[in-house]
Amino acid sequence: MNSRSLQLTDWLPTTKKEMELRGWDYVDVVLFSGDSYIDHPSFGTAVIGRLLESEGLRVAIVPQPNWRDDLRDFKKMGIPRLFFAVTAGVMDSMINHYTANKRLRSNDAYTPDGRSDMRPDRAVTVYSRILKELYPDVPLVLGGVEASLRRVSHYDYWNDALHKTILADSGADLLIYGMGELPLKQLVREVRSGKEISGIDDIPQTAFLRSDNLVPINPFSEEVILYPHEECLKEKLKQAKNFRVVEEQSNRLYAARILQKVDDQTLVVNPPFPPMKEEEIDASFDLPYTRLPHPKYKEKLIPAYEMIKFSVNLHRGCFGGCAFCTISAHQGKFIASRSKRSIIEEVKKITGMPGFKGYLSDLGGPSANMYRMQGKDINICMKCRKPSCIYPKVCFNLNTDHTDLLDIYHAVDALPGVKKSFIGSGIRYDMLLHRSSDEKTNASTRTYLSELIKNHVSGRLKVAPEHTSDSTLNMMRKPSFNLFYQFKRIFDELNEKEQLNQQLIPYFISSHPGCSEEDMAELAAITRNIFFKLEQVQDFTPSPMTLATEIYYTGIHPYTLERVYTARTKEQKNAQRQFFFWHDNKNKKTIINELKRINRHDLIKKIYPNG
Repeated sequence: MNSRSLQLTDWLPTTKKEMELRGWDYVDVVLFSGDSYIDHPSFGTAVIGRLLESEGLRVAIVPQPNWRDDLRDFKKMGIPRLFFAVTAGVMDSMINHYTANKRLRSNDAYTPDGRSDMRPDRAVTVYSRILKELYPDVPLVLGGVEASLRRVSHYDYWNDALHKTILADSGADLLIYGMGELPLKQLVREVRSGKEISGIDDIPQTAFLRSDNLVPINPFSEEVILYPHEECLKEKLKQAKNFRVVEEQSNRLYAARILQKVDDQTLVVNPPFPPMKEEEIDASFDLPYTRLPHPKYKEKLIPAYEMIKFSVNLHRGCFGGCAFCTISAHQGKFIASRSKRSIIEEVKKITGMPGFKGYLSDLGGPSANMYRMQGKDINICMKCRKPSCIYPKVCFNLNTDHTDLLDIYHAVDALPGVKKSFIGSGIRYDMLLHRSSDEKTNASTRTYLSELIKNHVSGRLKVAPEHTSDSTLNMMRKPSFNLFYQFKRIFDELNEKEQLNQQLIPYFISSHPGCSEEDMAELAAITRNIFFKLEQVQDFTPSPMTLATEIYYTGIHPYTLERVYTARTKEQKNAQRQFFFWHDNKNKKTIINELKRINRHDLIKKIYPNG
């Protein structure tokens, strides 16, 4: 869409004046977001706003309201006819604000010019409490990543405490978890039929609190009961056991309703909707986005937008099930893929955008190469509770054929105006190296690997081995580092054959549960031996609702109930992290002393062969 032909009314209104330009004297829903307003399908605020608009509702968006002044931003759109909606934005606000060692970040990628002071800590709770104080009788609905990952009792790393469901802290009436289109559509239908939001209890993928004597009869086929929040506070083992139940139910095709007592109330978490059908996910991506930031930001740069503005998301969901990752907890492990038509239509819109020079930065998803993949026999998937379809090995029932994905690449690259499409999302090389019993599938992975490396790498290809130690990788639910060696060999051979000068960029994590200083020392020696000076590295950050976070907090593996060592103090974490930077002379003496202390003189010679 050409920006010169757009009017202010092509965006959803963010002020009373913009409402009046549309001829509105009221709105049905006011949506408060911790992010700036970018009218693009990669940003949940825009998706929800456009979806509600498509349902015939009048929607206003208040991006990054000021919570420190006279609260005029919370009052300026008036009282909505139906409800207020609150999201922290694309990220959990605490991860957005703080590094793994709890230092304040200096920038916020979702804010104009990267300013870091435009949203509060725990944005969902702060916004919600203000709205409930100002308008106690207006229904309030929560959504987005921060609310989704805090829907049950959860560990909060930033104040090192177990928190209740965010519903208790925020005072909200309803929480929509995961990708919100289907539950939101049903909510709109039920509200239009005359139901009060505070009494709606039958929508999948929602959570709410009720007095113990008012818990509704279960309209779903199964129910599981978690240990009460108060018992989890006293006994970490119970929190660990709860996590296993929540994760298993989150990864079922047809899950059970979950109940948990909190104070004198009961939290009810309804099971998720089945994965979105192609026409449902298409409908979301086909909404009339301008694909541009709201004009109020003028020429200011919004870093997250600059990164994705010429990219296309092909699917949702990830069946990797990595222990430290929140994607499956929010989007689910089942893949919902868009149609070829929908993807091509989006690319055509991009080719008409201002500043587009023919290069697509990403044709991807949570993991780039999972498009259209699912179980061959869905009946087997219906019985499965495993959080990963590819760990400890690729499931025999998983169709890993890359043919449909290759077809998308070819169709996109053939479009007028497209010079080249790159794959910016991380790829799962364990799936590419997997040998299926079906030769057609094997042929597709070989073709994909060759095509990817020859035609879709913008100089650097991101992969995520995460570690070199088998015991740490096992804790992470990641494959052996031996597969990385295999992949690197193929990558290097193809680069040499095609005379390409491309880099492989591996991601690694330190201080993950189960990882010791010795494991990190081995990592330094191994990566040095294959000529990597690591740049994409990070300390493990415990984010709510992941397996690794539960191990970090409880010290117990929720599935085996065994004790697991985790680096917790600043000194323990720094001792691990320094091994990433063995090549920095400032670290050399400390690393050598540490290797002597743990009696690994052999590694001194491997890391510093020249003395």
